[in-house]
Amino acid sequence: MTGASRPHAVAPHRPWPTCRRCCGIALDMGSARTRAWIAGRGVIVDVPTVAFPGPGAVHPVQRGTIIDAPGCARVLQRLLTDRLPRCTRPMVIVTAPALDGVAYRTQARTALDVLRPHSVLTVPRARAIAVAAGADTSRPLMVLDIGAHVTEVVLLDDGAVTDARRTALGTSDLDGTTTAEQIAGTVASMLTAMLRQDRTPLTVDALHRGVLLAGGGALHPEITYHLTGRLHAPLRMVPAPHTAAVRGAAKLLQAAHTHPSASGSRPATVRPL
Repeated sequence: MTGASRPHAVAPHRPWPTCRRCCGIALDMGSARTRAWIAGRGVIVDVPTVAFPGPGAVHPVQRGTIIDAPGCARVLQRLLTDRLPRCTRPMVIVTAPALDGVAYRTQARTALDVLRPHSVLTVPRARAIAVAAGADTSRPLMVLDIGAHVTEVVLLDDGAVTDARRTALGTSDLDGTTTAEQIAGTVASMLTAMLRQDRTPLTVDALHRGVLLAGGGALHPEITYHLTGRLHAPLRMVPAPHTAAVRGAAKLLQAAHTHPSASGSRPATVRPL
């Protein structure tokens, strides 16, 4: 139609790595390890969560809590800066604990400023694990994540967190006075508390399906042995359980990248996924 202006059509994003307009990062910052998946690389980058602001080492994430955002920024800079295309603003998905998620997201966003992100999305770590496992998240699902310094039990319903418990115990404590049997007993106690508090059938239904096990603790035979004896539910281990969270975040990142809202330019935002 002559003289009439037509709205500019924004081309949809193509799947990575063929899309050259932007880059993406899936990130899982734990107390012991920080893992990242970079779009187009097809590998997971894995380094200790340790910063070196001076002569000594600093651990910026302790017991699942970011206590030093500048320290996390140094870790991310060392991990990612040289691996990203120059002059790009990445889309980032970062996993967050089910508990204290708001505080974690705030600190993570401060640390991620070092990468000049295009946008930042957060996802509960348990949901990322479920996605990595290919689990049916439309039904109640119990996720057990045993890390180096934190163990978290999360009940998901339709992919959303409905209940969660956490203890400051993990595989790193096995070198001290804590035993694998104690960790298994603590997990059993957390599940019992969830059952007693839940006035709906969600927890029971999730336990009938089986507990989805992830984290480095899943690679410790003594932990899985005691869990099998203490839990009155099937135990289902996620493949490569120590990298499950970042792999699930990578799948969610690829889905978010091709979403129509990802087209065009906009300032960096932080929002849950």
